[in-house]
Amino acid sequence: MRTIAIFFLFTWLPCIAPAQRVMENLDRGLIAMNAGEGKVYIGWRLLVSDPDATGFDVYRMTGKDTRKLNRQLVTGSTNFVDTTADLSQVNHYMVKSVLYGSELSASKAFTLTAGMPAQQYISVPLQVPAAGEVMGTAYSYSANDASVGDLDGDGEYEIILKWEPSNAKNPPQTGFTGNQLIDAYKMNGRLLWRINLGKNIRSGAAYTQFMVYDFDGDGKAEMMCKTADGTIDGKDHIIGDSTKDWRKYGDPKGNMYGKVAEGPEYITVFDGLTGAALATAGYIPDRYPLDGWGGTGGNGGNDNTASRSDRFTACVAYLDGKLPSAVFVRGWYGRSVLAAWDWRNGKLTSRWVFDSKDKDNPYSGMGNHNLSVADVDDDGKDEICIGAMTVDDNGKGLYTTGLRHGDAIHLSDLDPSNPGLEVFGIHENEERTIALNTPGVAQFDARTGKVLFSLAPGVDVGRGVAADIDPRYPGYENWGGPGGLRDAKGKTIIDKTPSSTNFMIWWDDDLTRELLDKNRIDKWDWNTSTTINLLTAEGCVANNGTKATPCLSADLFGDWREEVIWRSEDNKELRIYTSTILSSRRFYTLMQDPQYRLSIAWQNTSYNQPPHTGFYFGEGMKAPKKPVIRISQTVKGNYDKQNDQ
Repeated sequence: MRTIAIFFLFTWLPCIAPAQRVMENLDRGLIAMNAGEGKVYIGWRLLVSDPDATGFDVYRMTGKDTRKLNRQLVTGSTNFVDTTADLSQVNHYMVKSVLYGSELSASKAFTLTAGMPAQQYISVPLQVPAAGEVMGTAYSYSANDASVGDLDGDGEYEIILKWEPSNAKNPPQTGFTGNQLIDAYKMNGRLLWRINLGKNIRSGAAYTQFMVYDFDGDGKAEMMCKTADGTIDGKDHIIGDSTKDWRKYGDPKGNMYGKVAEGPEYITVFDGLTGAALATAGYIPDRYPLDGWGGTGGNGGNDNTASRSDRFTACVAYLDGKLPSAVFVRGWYGRSVLAAWDWRNGKLTSRWVFDSKDKDNPYSGMGNHNLSVADVDDDGKDEICIGAMTVDDNGKGLYTTGLRHGDAIHLSDLDPSNPGLEVFGIHENEERTIALNTPGVAQFDARTGKVLFSLAPGVDVGRGVAADIDPRYPGYENWGGPGGLRDAKGKTIIDKTPSSTNFMIWWDDDLTRELLDKNRIDKWDWNTSTTINLLTAEGCVANNGTKATPCLSADLFGDWREEVIWRSEDNKELRIYTSTILSSRRFYTLMQDPQYRLSIAWQNTSYNQPPHTGFYFGEGMKAPKKPVIRISQTVKGNYDKQNDQ
């Protein structure tokens, strides 16, 4: 035992050194699913803190009978199939980690109820908000984008869900909307809180980006989002002045009708467990001047009707390399402002503000409907890429590519032959900006902004994806716009493309990624250049209109493969689908890869995009290095005093 103790000491030392990023304390994420034909699939997490030599024993408890199921230590994967269970009874499953013959820690038990049908999803019941009416028009609510965080510090994720009213709007559209609501649920469906953002926050994909993360390192996640007069927190307390109505009335045919173009704007941090507002500050920047947000992005136009001024994205980033900050972005097509906020020791403070200021600034017009976060210069701190420009961890512009606004972005190690990370994106060319002849498709070096390839000058491209779907070619293939399916260098492999250009998911046991679109998971067959359906989630629907995105896709539990959350057609439940394909591979949970975890935080932003790892994950990959992180502890009080002495 003394040898094991010494081994643990030296294994864990890198994770407790000072100035390392603090991440949530996850449990094993154990699940057990009735896979049909008398089989029970069991999956669990490998954690970064597990020594490489760690193996696992799998136990089943039925009544008073406890039985170890594996004859040999499970070392090559983090899943197992039980073929001997009596599914007419309640079965409890548990795994224990084993190092050099000694069982160390046991997971929480997962209960498979008696008579549980064979299905690939876990149901999370929802409390559907009541329908409403505004200005004589009725509306109802649908479950929309989701995020996750450990709100109570128990090592399990909770779900934070945005409810979308049926009359939600995009900023150019006029009209009134129902209130934007945000709920928090335990995985068993218990509602923790509901926040009502109030009548002065318009509903729609561009308006509300909610960032869920443990911002102060106390082991429990908070939520930050934009608020306004009349927002009601999870404890029924009101933010600002509830008597104020800043919506525009007057002529229903007017170009401002129903919009919110004046009045105070706030940023609020909410307690993750109770939904109580912990602190509120003035939103940075304000919306003025309304006509100060146009530029070379999109069609190169401008407006003074609270359209371009009300385009928002947001993310979480480790700007000091240690604790996360929230970064809220205003403006895509011209002026872009990034405001970084810290929640430390019970105080909400502004860290820095980046402002491209005017339409002639080279950083203006470079913002996407989405963004990504990564440590692109390998200094232990994160940068924010909002499309065709990147801001350094210190709030200074790192580079701008001049590629202009686009609708999709993918940042990872897309091309292993090029050092570091790369960014693939597609770009808009419309009306007056067609003459600029900027490429519709491009890939650039994430550290320097150097364009590695570009295609389709002057072409307007609306969708694009990068992922390893063909093992015959190194790196991530990409498609969208002219050129069919391309390799990591931008060379056409075949004129055909996969059946969708949307989300991606690691679902089966190989290293290539599968296609996630609408309520389907499909696989690209590189031999026949066709797609094969692996799963259709009957009774589930996708979100966000033609974007057809899930509520969330992420590695939520089980082994290294990803789960996907869809809403049921009647909005009465979320269904979390998980793969029950036995894996022969073993990787630490993707949620402990810093870049991937931050991808889950920003996934709900505007035009949702799939998450990516901070290393090359695909055919021919090398075993990923363990990230240098520190696991938070569920404590109250001053983070710096408890963790940095």
